Amino acid sequence: MHPILIKNAKIVNEGSITQGDVLIVADRIAEIGSISAKTGDTKIIDADGHYLIPGMIDDQVHFREPGLTHKATIETESRAAVAGGITTFIEMPNTVPQATTIELLEEKFARAKETSWANYSFMFGGTNDNLTEILKVDPKKVAGLKLFLGSSTGNMLVDNPKTIEEIFSKSKLLISVHCEDEATIKKNMEAALKKFGEDIPISEHPKIRSAEACYISSSKAIELAKKTGARLHVFHLSTEKETHLFSNKKPLSEKKITAEVCVHHLWFTDADYAEKGTKIKWNPAVKSEKDRDGLWKALNDDRIDVIATDHAPHTAEEKKNVYNKAPSGGPLVQHALEALFEMHHRGRISVEKIVQKTAHNPAILFQIEKRGYIKEGYKADLVLVDPNAPWTVTKENIDYKCGWSPFEGTTFRSRITHTFINGVLAYENGKFPNRTHGERITFNR
Repeated sequence: MHPILIKNAKIVNEGSITQGDVLIVADRIAEIGSISAKTGDTKIIDADGHYLIPGMIDDQVHFREPGLTHKATIETESRAAVAGGITTFIEMPNTVPQATTIELLEEKFARAKETSWANYSFMFGGTNDNLTEILKVDPKKVAGLKLFLGSSTGNMLVDNPKTIEEIFSKSKLLISVHCEDEATIKKNMEAALKKFGEDIPISEHPKIRSAEACYISSSKAIELAKKTGARLHVFHLSTEKETHLFSNKKPLSEKKITAEVCVHHLWFTDADYAEKGTKIKWNPAVKSEKDRDGLWKALNDDRIDVIATDHAPHTAEEKKNVYNKAPSGGPLVQHALEALFEMHHRGRISVEKIVQKTAHNPAILFQIEKRGYIKEGYKADLVLVDPNAPWTVTKENIDYKCGWSPFEGTTFRSRITHTFINGVLAYENGKFPNRTHGERITFNR
């Protein structure tokens, strides 16, 4: 590979923005500062007016492979992620078959090695009866353990209290949890069926999968983590009430209990169901404006540690079903960063905070080696963002296999122009000039 020199960029790193140049040699950031081309074959990119940021590390995606490849594949969704400035992803275990044995997990790693555009790791899946397998997982080789404490796509519900406590007590893995209380959801669903029959309106979704259901489950998981000393990471907070379960009193590297928020819970509210319908049906549900505002407050004051996508595509036909039959989840990796930059334009978040929550903090939280920062010697996973390049999401510019987005019709004021994966220019102004092959990320544990 020829060296690449990025000139005149607004370099965003560790809470500051500085004007400067970055030299990429092979797969690494070789130099940062005021730099002249070292050789005649150096490729020069003039980034004047653009932000240069470390690529997003998305700690929660569902790329549907194996077994659900009519919805998505590792190849198609990692390519879309690259277009969206996501350079590393951590994928979930609720595929077919589920990644609940070492052998099945390694098959997913092998498939990603063959086809992924971006860097990758996977979560191991916990069930009510696979503790023996969980204890075999090497924390140095796998991102962590995923437990569904509320039912969702894939039916991997872990609801045996004794099993949950055993996992929390014995596993050395970082434990990530989906928190919704199943008994509360069941009670609310029965009430909705009694009131509406099979024709439940989508507006009932945040009442069925309610704030109470989320809080009951999250608070129990946190109580158990404190009791057992487990390392707990709570996925996709969706309520203002839950944010008060988390603290900003310690630096992230010292926290034992951490939290994530997803882009859709920062963008949409229950007022959007009328227009978007089941396209914005997620578990946990998009809730009230008060909840959204509370999530933003907790994100900015560091009670919430990372931003992710929970990218979970389904076909357009599947999503068109009536409420009770439409699956939960939607595609987000291509548009997440641009949505966050749009919220920056609206005064919700600083560019420095976007980088902290999407790159630095995931690297700290998962103890990822040599990624997530713009530092000499680190992997060159980099993204250029033009903050003043308005564009509108349409079916014609969507890269997801499912071919739709909840952001269709939305105009973003910022645009990702370049994405580098391990020093290779993978995406440039709407095109993919080089077929990149991501690497299995490693952990400093």
